[in-house]
Amino acid sequence: MAESTRCISPEELGKHNKPGDLWISIQGKVYDVSKWANTHPGGELPLLNLAGQDVTDAFVANHPGTAWQYLDQFFTGYYLQGYSVSEASKDYRKLAYEFTKMGLFEKKGHGVFFSFCLMALLLAVSVYGVLCSDSTWVHLGCAGFVGFLWIQSGWIGHDSGHYQVMTSRGFNRIAQIISGNCVAGISIGWWKCNHTAHHIACNSLDFDPDLQHMPFFAVSSKFFNSLTSCFYGRKLNFDSAARFFVSYQHWTFYPIMCIARLNLYAQSFLFLLSKRRVPNRGQEVLGLAVFWCWFPLLVACLPNWGERIMFVVVSFSVTGSQHVQFCLNHFSTSVYVGPPSGNDWFEKQTRGTLNILCPSWMDWFHGGLQFQIEHHLFPRLPRCNLRKASPFVKELCKKHNLPYNCVSFWKANVLTLKTLKTAALQARDLANPVPKNLVWEAVHTHG
Repeated sequence: MAESTRCISPEELGKHNKPGDLWISIQGKVYDVSKWANTHPGGELPLLNLAGQDVTDAFVANHPGTAWQYLDQFFTGYYLQGYSVSEASKDYRKLAYEFTKMGLFEKKGHGVFFSFCLMALLLAVSVYGVLCSDSTWVHLGCAGFVGFLWIQSGWIGHDSGHYQVMTSRGFNRIAQIISGNCVAGISIGWWKCNHTAHHIACNSLDFDPDLQHMPFFAVSSKFFNSLTSCFYGRKLNFDSAARFFVSYQHWTFYPIMCIARLNLYAQSFLFLLSKRRVPNRGQEVLGLAVFWCWFPLLVACLPNWGERIMFVVVSFSVTGSQHVQFCLNHFSTSVYVGPPSGNDWFEKQTRGTLNILCPSWMDWFHGGLQFQIEHHLFPRLPRCNLRKASPFVKELCKKHNLPYNCVSFWKANVLTLKTLKTAALQARDLANPVPKNLVWEAVHTHG
């Protein structure tokens, strides 16, 4: 073919990696997605993070088969010079194709229906207990139910952001707003933006927002160099306040996880009040308004301020177990500094994730995160099929001599605390002075 002679070198492709000039390669064909970036459902950031390189594996992981038909409109006519595929990537793409033939991406089961029924039951019991009982213990039990309600809504919000959990995109959007904004008080738009960046740049200290918790936590001493967050667009200063908090992070980890929702609430408001493009901003704001009506009203129905404070603390603490789970899967695994790379997608995802061993009857508690390796390699795979995919992924990792990290829930906690303690002891080394700055660098601003 004549047009196949129109080639572009990887170095030349790499120059097209800026807003307004954003090129990518998929299976060796070069596409100009500069204009598409603003309307990309996953946001502009994932495209920017991988711009100027071949992104075939990331595209396969995050897009359904129907997405391929839209690529030709962005084709530049160029092909990537010297394009080649590693053996690991070849096998990864073959496995994705096999899962498609097996129907694993489509067979979602009835998990969402049961989850919504459980959520409705938990909410009803909580409201009934608060309104119809005078017992403090019943009220505290209801607070625990609210915490479990938020956990289950979190799993639905997570799943609906990766694949269509309902029969149509419209109903899927309704499920997102109800589970995220209305029930949990967290902007589903903010979560999708944050979580997509995490999946694209898994365990990159400066690109993955899920590892950027300064000044309270640092999983690596590399944070002591005051890295710049490419997600938040600001410097993560390791100042005297950060040194103090990080020095004791292995002690403060669980207490902070109990109030971690406060940060999620703050991020949701900052996101929706920012100048950035927010799809369906009105829906998002309305959903948060629903949450900030029902939850404060429920708390206000308690007889005194002591019980109200205890209700909030208990509900936050119960759902804190979910925040702990988010950390267990990545805090103790391999990290790196720099942008993600499209040509080692399979390798980076397996090295940066940790599976949790659990019996099948405990899957409801982990919400699919116990199969974190499978989830990161195939994020569109419904939660109910992750266990089926696990043996295939494990065999593929073994074939290519890649880690398939899998430990018990207890061991995962031990490894996480060990990582935090190691960084904490390094932070106490006063031989490295740090500049003074504000404590509230932890508040992530969206400009």
